[in-house]
Amino acid sequence: MRAVISVIGKDAVGILAAVSAKCSDYNINVLEVTQSVLQDMFVMVMMTDISAINADFASFVDEMDALGKEKNLSIRAMHEDIFNAMHNI
Repeated sequence: MRAVISVIGKDAVGILAAVSAKCSDYNINVLEVTQSVLQDMFVMVMMTDISAINADFASFVDEMDALGKEKNLSIRAMHEDIFNAMHNI
């Protein structure tokens, strides 16, 4: 099972580290990362493996949302099945 994590906000030191650390806390493996900084805006998308997650996925989603609020970012974690369903016609 996989999940997609998106991060958008003003660029700052430690964004990738903070999101990766939260993934590690939940035993979530980061498979791929793409990120860009456009002027002062940071955009990142991560593909993660959640097959060994050590808690409920909804708890992880809530933690990522809280991290986003703490860092003044938009952080969204979405199960791959939901992501795919949203992007199919």
